[in-house]
Amino acid sequence: MDAQRFSIKGRVFKADDALLQAILAQIHETPERPRCLCVSGGVEMYVAHHTKFVVKRMPETGSLHHPGCPSFEPALQQSGLGELMGDAVLESALGNVELRVNFAWTRMPGRSIPHGEPQEAPEVEVPHRRMSLRALMHFLFERAGFNRWSPAMQGKRNQGVLHKYLLEAAEEVSIKGVVLAERLYVPEPFSETTRVSEAQRRREKLAVLRSRAGLSPAAIVMGEFKVSEVTPLGRRVWIKHMPDAPLLISAKAWKRIERVFAALFEARDADTGHKVRLVMAALIRARREDTYEIDVASLMLTSEHWIPVEGVHELPLIHALVEQQRRFVKPLRYDAKSAAAFPNVLLLDVGEAPVPLHVVSTFMDPKEQAVKVSALKACDPAVWGWQTSESMPAFPVRERS
Repeated sequence: MDAQRFSIKGRVFKADDALLQAILAQIHETPERPRCLCVSGGVEMYVAHHTKFVVKRMPETGSLHHPGCPSFEPALQQSGLGELMGDAVLESALGNVELRVNFAWTRMPGRSIPHGEPQEAPEVEVPHRRMSLRALMHFLFERAGFNRWSPAMQGKRNQGVLHKYLLEAAEEVSIKGVVLAERLYVPEPFSETTRVSEAQRRREKLAVLRSRAGLSPAAIVMGEFKVSEVTPLGRRVWIKHMPDAPLLISAKAWKRIERVFAALFEARDADTGHKVRLVMAALIRARREDTYEIDVASLMLTSEHWIPVEGVHELPLIHALVEQQRRFVKPLRYDAKSAAAFPNVLLLDVGEAPVPLHVVSTFMDPKEQAVKVSALKACDPAVWGWQTSESMPAFPVRERS
């Protein structure tokens, strides 16, 4: 579709209009709401301010937008996010998000469990779902837009873009009252000429790990995994664009990571003809001054375009869509037990409603295959499906705007 258009104060502005920033400044922090005109009647949005004013969608309105609109978001039940919304993910009216996570954000060293006679509890806490580190990684990638693709993105995704948009995505997210952007480190693009200043900025950012008032804070490093190497005390884990700051972990813990994520490590050696990336999210703490130790780690596979994928079987589909200059979004698993019930891709350039694309691999677990086959049967008989043992069928015809 054409450039996004907004109705503001009775006038229509395109997203690239030179006057848009001035009009957004006038209505920022007022009851006035822009309306996205991608559909008849428009969809209400709000104004946020980062380095500039930005028009953002209101909570849970993404599916009201036209599939070709940049503000479109799939219905919650089409990804693992649906299981977390309202419980582990609490979104306010103006887009600020509070996350409940299953890992400790701060530790109190030496804290002991009190003993003695049990006392009557003054209250009973209702249990809530908690988001894992993998789900947090999916949440940030989706919020930053890396699970969606349009032809205009070709050649424009690199480490600098990853660094910028993941940090921007974390600015309106908080965990236990702490803004996530304050505790998230995504490496800057490494350059030999600026490595000293880059390292200094990293140390300043990760100074948040220093103990305060007896508390040991944590931070999250998110970047492309490079390699791990054996040391006399365990392992050094290297993240790309961090050539002078390894993350430390015990040999026993690293063996467990290799076992749990074996399929993802093996994917880097798969003969697919397509480049694959292995992205790590590591919750780190300071072992000593400026020494970073991994406390919790999760890994995620992405295409060369930084689009998260569930496995190697999705790569040919992603690359075919990119090569054919299609517009699509990749639903993410988050903490769902299985991703098989979700579409592998939602095609966005085929009209008023997105078209789900499903992939069935012969190497999937039999239970996963059964879930995927059931999902296909529940869809329209003409739904697009691909058995990886066969040739990929043609995609639904693109609607020209």
